Amino acid sequence: MSQSKLNLKNETQQSASLIHYRKINANGHNIFYREAGSKDAPTVLLLHGYPTSSHMFRNLIPILSGNYHVIAPDLPGFGYSDAPERKQFDYTFANMAKTIQGFIDNLGLKRFAIYVFDYGAPTGYRLAMANPEKITGIISQNGNAYVEGLSSGWNPIQKYWEHDTKENRDALRSTFVTFEGTKFQYLEGVSDPSLIAPESYTLDQFFLDRPDSKEKQLDLLRDYKSNVALYPKFQEYFRTYKPKFLAVWGKNDPFFLPAGAEAYKKDIPEATVKFYDTGHFALETHVKEIGADILKFLDILSW
Repeated sequence: MSQSKLNLKNETQQSASLIHYRKINANGHNIFYREAGSKDAPTVLLLHGYPTSSHMFRNLIPILSGNYHVIAPDLPGFGYSDAPERKQFDYTFANMAKTIQGFIDNLGLKRFAIYVFDYGAPTGYRLAMANPEKITGIISQNGNAYVEGLSSGWNPIQKYWEHDTKENRDALRSTFVTFEGTKFQYLEGVSDPSLIAPESYTLDQFFLDRPDSKEKQLDLLRDYKSNVALYPKFQEYFRTYKPKFLAVWGKNDPFFLPAGAEAYKKDIPEATVKFYDTGHFALETHVKEIGADILKFLDILSW
């Protein structure tokens, strides 16, 4: 290979590895997102969960961006996206999906695969149902759509769903939105806690500690029951469209059980399900293994 071609190849690789930090307006709200890879390459949309942001993909994006155009937004109320006041924005999953739909439309995304995690799953599945022609494949990392995937860790939240009282809301405030609760989500089920970068849960808690942020998150926890109510619709979508599907699951997740990953095969028999010996935030400990499995999966999609 000539020196000029080698230099061009190196420049292309370096460009693909760069991560850009941008904002775009969606339905009147500024949505922060990370973008990497060539815009001419197939697109992968990464949707984060609670209580984190697109920061959770900081190590995955460089793995994927050599071959793919990667976009990872912060959901409204999370990370560096706008966090409008509760009287101006209903913190529901339907409204989150509506905002990310505006994000997709404004970016002009026509065809893309989605990676969904935790809250990103009910958000992403709403988008998939509304845009079946756009979805080339789905990667679910501890993103649930079946009641058998809900662990006993949901019991206090389900109690809040059944009885929307101040007492039940305060019980969640004293656990789920605290620093101890955030750190628990990162460390529980991890065999070697020294692999967890402390800035991960520290950054998440920084955003949670912003004025009124906890109340917004408690509103979303209350509304999560709407996602469970939609599980049959999500499953109908899976049966109808049979999207190419990969589940990559931290098997020691305290909230979403392995049974929730296996359940996808009921509606998508050809789904691939892989487990890793880690917890909820599987990318923190197994990003290389998961990244390699995702690249193999993306390679078989029809773009």
